[in-house]
Amino acid sequence: MAKLQMKPLVCILFIVIILQHSRPTTSQEVEDESEFSYSENNERGPSRWGDIHEEWGACSNGTMQSPIDMFNQRVQIVSHLGKLKRSYKPANATLRNRGHDMMLRFDGEAGAIEINGTEYALQQCHWHSPSEHTINGRRFDLEAHLVHESADGKIAVIGIMYKIGRPDPFLLSLEEHLTAITDTTEAERAVGVMNPRGIKFGSRKYYRYIGSLTVPPCTENVVWSFVQKVRTVTREQVRLLRVAVHDDSDTNARPLQPINERWIQLFRPDDKEN
Repeated sequence: MAKLQMKPLVCILFIVIILQHSRPTTSQEVEDESEFSYSENNERGPSRWGDIHEEWGACSNGTMQSPIDMFNQRVQIVSHLGKLKRSYKPANATLRNRGHDMMLRFDGEAGAIEINGTEYALQQCHWHSPSEHTINGRRFDLEAHLVHESADGKIAVIGIMYKIGRPDPFLLSLEEHLTAITDTTEAERAVGVMNPRGIKFGSRKYYRYIGSLTVPPCTENVVWSFVQKVRTVTREQVRLLRVAVHDDSDTNARPLQPINERWIQLFRPDDKEN
């Protein structure tokens, strides 16, 4: 009798294991952004992202969502985090129109960053305009996200903000490809070997906080490192990133999310590191 009772239990456990391993991975950003909108007047706008798919629920119900305002009252200045250790290297890359942004996907090994002893491999970078994050309430003209993933699926993003000024050299190297995509309906374009070290930080100082992806599925526990220095970009470079997408929108920035009880650390090297 005991054996007969065990059989249904074994079957149930087996089914649960199979379902867990067959479930698609949803931690990374969606590749096709056509299912959601950045317009609050749209039924698929930011406040409704969590209703579109069950696995996007964190977009509505999460408590550690991004972007946030990094305002002084929630910032702790620290020196123990250490400088951002990056070991980027040239790799073949593809420029992809995801529907609301232009993503530069690295198809080969493009190196990594190290945070608290964990290595996160560089996967892609993309741009939002205007900036999604703000500093003391100030929004900037452009924001770059360098998205990394560890061997066990954890995500770390480096953010860089830009204001209108001198041209950004890395975007200059992509202008020919962005223009080519603008003039066609192609979703992807191979751009050859790109060196991610060309994406300049310009400062050792950075903000650190725990948040989420800013696009669905809005996965939480993302380690954010935001370069404190605001770099420059031309108005034409910002325009080119938008018109290449073909989504008839002037923006692809998610609204600010509640900071809740989170604190933001600002790493400033001590005199020995300068």
